[in-house]
Order: sequence, then C-alpha cells, then structure tokens
Amino acid sequence: MTEVIQIDRRHPDPEAISRAADCLRRGGLVAFPTETVYGLGAHAHDRDAVRRLFAAKQRPPNDPLIVHVAGVDEMRSLTSHVPPTAGALAERFWPGPLTVVLSRAGSVPLEVTAGMDTVAVRVPAHPVAQALLAAARLPIAAPSANLFSRPSPTRAAHVLADLDGRIDIVLDAGPVDIGVESTVVDLTTVPPTVLRPGAVGVEQLRDVLPDVQLRTKAVTSRDTPLPSPGLLSQHYAPRTPMTLYPRTPSAGSESFVAHVREVLTTGQRVGVLATTEDARALRQLPVVIAELGSEAQAEAVAARLYAALRELDASEVDVILAQDFPTDVGLWRALRDRLRRASARP
Repeated sequence: MTEVIQIDRRHPDPEAISRAADCLRRGGLVAFPTETVYGLGAHAHDRDAVRRLFAAKQRPPNDPLIVHVAGVDEMRSLTSHVPPTAGALAERFWPGPLTVVLSRAGSVPLEVTAGMDTVAVRVPAHPVAQALLAAARLPIAAPSANLFSRPSPTRAAHVLADLDGRIDIVLDAGPVDIGVESTVVDLTTVPPTVLRPGAVGVEQLRDVLPDVQLRTKAVTSRDTPLPSPGLLSQHYAPRTPMTLYPRTPSAGSESFVAHVREVLTTGQRVGVLATTEDARALRQLPVVIAELGSEAQAEAVAARLYAALRELDASEVDVILAQDFPTDVGLWRALRDRLRRASARP
C-alpha cells in the first residue's frame, strides 16, 4: 500500500517532508502537489528510480520528464548552456508554472530526456513542492502522478485511484491551485517555441520573448522521442469515449443541446462536460452533468477540468460529450488543447 501523509500546504511539517525527501534519496517514488497538478517524483540522477517511475505510470520511454529544481542555480547544473532568455523568463515567471527546455548537461540521465540532448526544467511555486526540494537537496524528475495518458491528478485521491500500491508516498495537501500543467517553452530553437500551452499564456510570454512561436503539430507515434511531455495527439483522456463539438457562437448553447439530444436517441448513457452556461440549458435532459464553471472564469474551469473528467468516468456513462471553449486567449488556449487531446481517437 502507498503511504498517504496529510500535510498542511501553508506550513508543511518538517518531519513529514524529511521522510519524503529521504524516500527520494533512497530511490523511492513520492507524489507531491505542485501549483499545477500533483507530480510523481523520483531522484533525477538515479536511473533505477527513473525507470521505476516510468514503470509505475506505464509511461512510454519516448516521453521525457520535467525536472523540478529549487532555483536558478540548480537549473544551471542540468544544462550545458544557459541562454539569456532563460534568465529573463526565470526572473519573470519562477517560481511558477513555466517549464523551459534547455541543452542537456552530460550528468542528466538519458532516461529522463527520452534520449534527447535537451532537458525540461522548472521551479514550482507550491509550498510543499518547495519544501520537498529544499529538504531533498536534489533535482526531482516529476511528471503528473497518474497512469499515462489519463486526466492529470488535481488532488491526492486522484493519485491513489491510479497509482495506489505502485508508489511509496503521497503528500496530501488538498486540491492544487491551477489544475492544468505548466507551459513548456523550448529555448533551444530559433525563435523559441511553445511546445505545450499551459498556465502561463502565450501573451504573457511575448512580453519577454516577442518572437516566440507556438507549435501546432500533434504527435501520433509513441516511438519517436518527444521534445516535451503532453505532445501526443491523445492525452489527458478519460477511459470513457469522449466527443468534442465545435462551438457555434451564433447559436450559443442551442447547437450543443441539439447534439446531446441526438446522441440520447441512440440509447446511450450520456455524460456532459459543461460550462455553467451550457449546464443551465441541459438540466432538462436525462444526462449526467459535470459542471466546470462559467465561461467568464478560465481559472475556475481549469481547476475543475480533470476532476470533472474523472467524475464522469466514475459515473459509468457510455459516452462523454463536451463543447469547445470560445477563445484561445490566455489560459483558455491550454484548456482547449486539453479538451482536444482528451477527445482524440487513439
């Protein structure tokens, strides 16, 4: 059984943190909260621990890990070259939900980087993550603490639903703040490239990197090494088949309700991932609704997204239906990206 340690996020207990840090130093696997989602941590320089992490998650070896560090000095030990842009981004966004891809130092195991000569690094802002990094005094390789390709965990119960018995410790500090993964920016390309949209918007990045571009091509192969996590066309997906409908601005919720009615005629049990605005129009129908929050509040929707997908999975519906979000501005870009990948066919 996985040990669950309850911990106060504002005042992490030093003894609990020390136990988790010692577990990491001994090659164990520790799930811990970050401000984005719960991460599954392993000693980044311990090849055996990293291999165990991949096995626990059933993660393919071509999908690299993000290495979490305590600060910029620790970042420097992981890379062979620190471009000026890395320092500028760190000053603006760290600690926080931004990952930078840099040239890999020789000390970083290839198991961490999917065999590539680049490494993804970030400094998390969550007090528990910061305390763990300070106590462990080592870089922590940490993807999301879930089975590969499933919705990321935003609370400890989600971690246990996927990984109970597969990992050593879960530090349970309650729900995370943001709810979607970090933005990943590749600084080894010219111009820099956003590989995965996340909690730091492209618009914010352009204040520091005016020429940053956005990668739009998804990856379907699980054989080719990937420059970043979260690039496969199907990812963050519930077990229940999911269909995403495009939004029709002129029709509002009416078009989506018509789609839901049509699916109901097939006799399937229907679950609906719905904004507050769509949910009002759907309550008359015999469907299971997982409400996300208002279209005016991207932060609230992000905090609910993965939990809502897991709730619909648990409700044993036959199909999940969702309508795309209305805009690509800011955090909505990341939310639209997650919906598209969650609904993609394998």
